[in-house]
Amino acid sequence: MLLAEPALYEQGVATADEPYLQRAGELPADDPLDRAVQEQLAVGATAALTPTGYLRAGDTAALRAVVRETTARKDARIVLALPLDVGWLRSDLIGRLVEEVGAAPGTKAVMLGGQSDPLAGFPEALTGLARLLTQVPGTALLRADLAAFGALARGAAFAAYGESSRFRHVVPPGESATASGFGDSPTVLFPELMALCLGTTLARRFAAAPAPVCECAACGRRELDSFASRSDLQPAAQHNTAVLMSWLRRLQTVPVGPDRQRWWQERCRSAVNRYPLVNAAIRQPNGFKVQPQLLRWSLLDPAPSAPAGVGAD
Repeated sequence: MLLAEPALYEQGVATADEPYLQRAGELPADDPLDRAVQEQLAVGATAALTPTGYLRAGDTAALRAVVRETTARKDARIVLALPLDVGWLRSDLIGRLVEEVGAAPGTKAVMLGGQSDPLAGFPEALTGLARLLTQVPGTALLRADLAAFGALARGAAFAAYGESSRFRHVVPPGESATASGFGDSPTVLFPELMALCLGTTLARRFAAAPAPVCECAACGRRELDSFASRSDLQPAAQHNTAVLMSWLRRLQTVPVGPDRQRWWQERCRSAVNRYPLVNAAIRQPNGFKVQPQLLRWSLLDPAPSAPAGVGAD
């Protein structure tokens, strides 16, 4: 499936009266959804994402309008885009979200909104996402980080890992993105720790200790602390992609269901357990800190299998 995302949810909020948005400066359209679908298909997309506005947590009327308008089209080429404020995943709202989104046929593409890592914002967030993916078939996760793999382990239709921090979450309209401090240093995936680190950070941490050597398809054999300048941006991106693709190939060998969820949980646990060992090796007790989302994936148990005959087509 090839998608061309309009990302209009970055411009404004969905309302019950206007669930879909148009680009700033465009002439008003009688049917914003039809215009967006035609534009995306015209540039070669095989399916079209709805031009949904940002969905504030708890705004059931807006969510219901988005689902209703998309469902009425009865067009299998339309993917319902759901740019959800992460607050929808709270325990007091997730049931309502599952009920409303579950009423929509076809594919649903969720993007989570919030600053930095939305899934690290509160402990319930990851549990709510897992429930949504498990209970609403045909749900995908876009603009994600580690959650892309966790989503695939939980049965997501598809998922997308953002190339940069800007594409790993949605910044709520009207808010400025929290500064990442990345500067000119590339972001490098540290496979053993399942962590994205600045190249300069890796260089500092391993200044007095041997750095891990990466043997991915892109690196061949390269020390992880060697991606420290702007000239390393492309090699770092190639390294990240090669490592992520190796994870994906391995995940796809595991049967969908509890086995795949367990595989992902164990992989996250293994990474969490590596942190104290790496910190001891570099003699920096707090050199690398486990990110909250990784820790929560390591603790999230697989969903129980459905009884025989339940949920089968």
